Amino acid sequence: MGTVHGLSKFPYIREGRRLMGRYSYGYRQGFAIAETDVSHQDFHQPYYRDTLSAPDYRNLITRLAGLQTLDVILNRVPLPKVKLRTRARIYADSVGIGHYPIDFHPCMEESPPQKPGNQERQGERQAATQTYPYQIPLRAMIPPRINNLLVTGKNIATSHISAATYRVHSFEWSAGAAAGTTAAFALDQGIYPYQLVENLPRRNPQLEQLQALLNRNQNPTAFPNTSIFNQTWNNW
Repeated sequence: MGTVHGLSKFPYIREGRRLMGRYSYGYRQGFAIAETDVSHQDFHQPYYRDTLSAPDYRNLITRLAGLQTLDVILNRVPLPKVKLRTRARIYADSVGIGHYPIDFHPCMEESPPQKPGNQERQGERQAATQTYPYQIPLRAMIPPRINNLLVTGKNIATSHISAATYRVHSFEWSAGAAAGTTAAFALDQGIYPYQLVENLPRRNPQLEQLQALLNRNQNPTAFPNTSIFNQTWNNW
């Protein structure tokens, strides 16, 4: 560390305020990445059926139904019989990729944490939940009302739980490269970043140009074989 005492000369900030992303279709309160977008969790567990209200549980299963989404909406299949998708959500505005468990550091009952006999506080999220390989959506980096700003790193629009996987360095490198490339691309095109995502889910030729540029620069926007028809992600 370059110091006599061995401590760092500067603080390492592990957490910060998280953004609420740009308003978009289906996100009236602003876009954010949710746990259900990336988690390997079995959402058919009794915990979810017993804890959530009936409408919330139906919304949860609908969100995860994948190829059976229409069947769920039309009540053509009982909710416990729905085969949930086995991949992360695919974002049309992906500008990078990441993969890391939903990893929470333990919250101990007493201080200091190393106190003999100390235990993790009951009721806190513990251990780690596996995730599928996931994408970084551009909407998560664009503030709702500030047009000339891109936010990256740990501060993108995530929920408290999904932030536990999007917080690591490999993701930050990919998101940082995407933010810089997007800023340069927007200046070159004479547009604001939000104009690349404002009409989703409709196609945007300029967004596709940006994604092609990112892929050429070796900052991939999707893992190999990413498709709604690929049901083999359980092997990751």
